[in-house]
Amino acid sequence: MPMTDPTMTQPSFETREPTLPRPLLVVEDDPAMQVRLRGILATLGYGDDALWFAETLAEADGLLGSQRFAMALVDCGLPDGNGIDLIHKLYAKDPALPILVISAWRSPHTILSALQAGATGYLLKERDEIEITLSIRSALRGGAPIDPFIAKHILALAGSATSLLRGSGDATQHAIPAAPLSRREIEVLGLVGKGLTNREISGLLSLSRLTVECHIKNIYKKLAVNSRTQAIFEARTHGLLP
Repeated sequence: MPMTDPTMTQPSFETREPTLPRPLLVVEDDPAMQVRLRGILATLGYGDDALWFAETLAEADGLLGSQRFAMALVDCGLPDGNGIDLIHKLYAKDPALPILVISAWRSPHTILSALQAGATGYLLKERDEIEITLSIRSALRGGAPIDPFIAKHILALAGSATSLLRGSGDATQHAIPAAPLSRREIEVLGLVGKGLTNREISGLLSLSRLTVECHIKNIYKKLAVNSRTQAIFEARTHGLLP
């Protein structure tokens, strides 16, 4: 048996889920990033048989016609176009599909466009394996992981928008949406904003998961959004959340 150096022992980081939705679509053209993602997903229990890779929008479109996916990891910069166009198609096909953007693009316009198109989360490629792993796990569990750099900018944009609305002379028109949220919906959305999953919100508020999901669907409808991140942004813009 080979000797091991105790000083070289690394702490274990167990990430394997008991049950895994599958298969996963990975849209990424960079070979090195493909290798990274394949290794990260392997720690979550995904073998090659559960992973479908596409390097272009055309390849991804071809896969969508023949396979239903449980989750998608999408890069924005692709050889034949913008991954945001694919996000639109994925969301139109299945609004409940978790779509996590993992990209080097960090412009506010790109980020907000991806979230508005239906992405449930956005992460920068520069993050390490543990951060990417945790973000994928969060998305799998119904969360909306947002890169810390991006979250800072979103909050800044929300603060600026709120200040502009308060400073305008038409506060009654813009201060709240046409269909304001109920007290329970605001409570649920506040917990969503803290990063809690539907299961965690259900346990905390002593509600069934189905009831929580219904509240979130009603929130989306009232705020005219299609993702958790958009809902939080709109609620803060309209002064419904701090």
